Amino acid sequence: MFLLASAQSSTVNTGDIIFQLVSLLFLLAIPVGIIILIVILRRRNSRLKRVEEKLDKLLADKDNSNIS
Repeated sequence: MFLLASAQSSTVNTGDIIFQLVSLLFLLAIPVGIIILIVILRRRNSRLKRVEEKLDKLLADKDNSNIS
């Protein structure tokens, strides 16, 4: 009887493996998500700066053409 119980306790359940993989993926997803968020925000800020510079240039050109 003891041999049977010890043989059953040493087996690995599929549910345990799936839970461990899901836990690992979740732990890896947090830092990856943070890094992706930072990259997206930096790109957005640089794009916004370029648009602002173009707008300032267009407004300055318009003001210069009105003066002449």
